[in-house]
Amino acid sequence: NLTRCRLPLNQPLRIPRALQSSHLSSKMAARRVLGNLTADTTAFFLCDMQERFRPAIRFFPEILQIGQRLVEASKILDIPLIVTEQYPKGLGSTVSELDVSSAKVVVPKTKFSMVVPEVEAVLKDLPGLRSVVLFGIEAHVCVQQTVLDLLARDLEVHVIADATSSRSQMDRVFAFDRLRQAGAVLTTSESTLLQLVADKNHPKFKEIQGLIKVSGPDSGLVPKM
Repeated sequence: NLTRCRLPLNQPLRIPRALQSSHLSSKMAARRVLGNLTADTTAFFLCDMQERFRPAIRFFPEILQIGQRLVEASKILDIPLIVTEQYPKGLGSTVSELDVSSAKVVVPKTKFSMVVPEVEAVLKDLPGLRSVVLFGIEAHVCVQQTVLDLLARDLEVHVIADATSSRSQMDRVFAFDRLRQAGAVLTTSESTLLQLVADKNHPKFKEIQGLIKVSGPDSGLVPKM
């Protein structure tokens, strides 16, 4: 009798644990990020590398050196570069060592995330965009909030760990952990650049090789041997 199978209206439906686990596994599989990169579907985001941050950010000279490589690589590979500056009236402009003259936009902002209207307008002009390579400061504030906003727009985000930092190493490390859990790819500059060329016979390989010929500096991410 079907009437005997009816649940009382105030009784919640209980889903067997096996089905719950299966559902969660399917969701996790659907969110799995392979992290493939191609130059024609990628944009570089440079977050708030400004003059007033220079004395306060841990390993600033080291991440700046890697940032220079990435900015230069964006020119070599013709990858759109998007730059923001957090409250430049008080915090200064992008540091002079970074030549951002080729950037699509250099946007002043007060919002912590880079995803402000001017940046969203650029994203709309990049219809084939699938991936964002993100670097800058601070890892646990502007970078973190940018990552979450971009992931919410179904973009893959690759955070360049050796070009991203905070005032506190603890904030930096915990931000990286949170971003990894959220679905971002935490990686290094050399790995990313070689993935973008993908082949020794790539016409720009020699130029990219020149950028990474000397290993990048230590920026406190691994214990010293």
